Amino acid sequence: MKPATIRDVADLAKVSVASVSRVLTGAGVVAEPTRMKVLEAVEALSYVPHSGARSLSTNRTDTVGVILPDLFGEFFSELIRGMDLAARSAGLHLIVSSSHDDASDAAAAIRSMRGRVDGLIVLSPHLDAANLAANLAGRLPVLLMNGGMNEAGRPSIVVDNHGGARVAVEHLLSLGHRHIAHIGGPKGNLEARERQEGYVEAMRAAGGQPLIVDGDFTQASGHRAMQALLAEGVRPEAVFAGNDMMAVGALLAMQDAGVRVPDDVAVVGFDDVPIAALVRPALSTMRIEIAETGRRAVERLVTLIASTSDGGSESDIREVITPRLIVRASSVGDAAALSLAAPSTGDRS
Repeated sequence: MKPATIRDVADLAKVSVASVSRVLTGAGVVAEPTRMKVLEAVEALSYVPHSGARSLSTNRTDTVGVILPDLFGEFFSELIRGMDLAARSAGLHLIVSSSHDDASDAAAAIRSMRGRVDGLIVLSPHLDAANLAANLAGRLPVLLMNGGMNEAGRPSIVVDNHGGARVAVEHLLSLGHRHIAHIGGPKGNLEARERQEGYVEAMRAAGGQPLIVDGDFTQASGHRAMQALLAEGVRPEAVFAGNDMMAVGALLAMQDAGVRVPDDVAVVGFDDVPIAALVRPALSTMRIEIAETGRRAVERLVTLIASTSDGGSESDIREVITPRLIVRASSVGDAAALSLAAPSTGDRS
């Protein structure tokens, strides 16, 4: 059977199409008898308003867009999970696209969202993220994520990567380690750069000599980096990896080489993705509550959309997330990790 149209509803209710539209969108005043006739016709015909037509009349799509540099891996899976929960709570749909960590792909993704979403979340840890989003999105409300601590004047959520890295290295220093290596993230990535700068600053403050090996935030690159370090013949006392996946790769490389963690080499990661608590030894890391950050981003965007519609502006421009050290067995051993573990409910450590 052919789906009912808005004209079918109008004919059955014996009212105008405009009256049906006003009842369904809530725009304008409609007499109560008319409203009841329209609703009865809608129910009788099982009429479902067309989302495209509704968006034209209300100027709303009830959809928000998210552009991420990648869709692969536990970090992005957790981030999307939090965003989806918040979107559903707000009665919104979520469209997710990947920029593949490329400026031209990001531009194409932003253009494709225009007219299809009420607002946009752009996560791009590159210097040009803010300008790219602002130039291409037009009047579309945009929330930036992880664009760097220096980002100012635009609604954004950023992680204190520099401060978090310092805390991670200071934890290793407090355990008596002085020869601490760093597995860095991809070149040109702001998060990787800030975490590396925090590592270097903490090392120099302690009188230590930085030792940096390149990675790209993947588990395979962490494995290769650790193999390279071990092959040099001067084994570090500890390793701070720029993210958890590289730290997991480093753990596996050390297991393959018969190196004991943390007895021979202590390891700390960054992010606290779910697998960090499941590997053995469990990974010490800097927690940033990934799913909660995704949820918060959607909530911020919903507020921004409402504020833009009302002609106002969001007062809290930049929100900073402070990472928290989670101590597990990869840095202090199983017994010490158990004694240090926080007993609070819901702690993944």
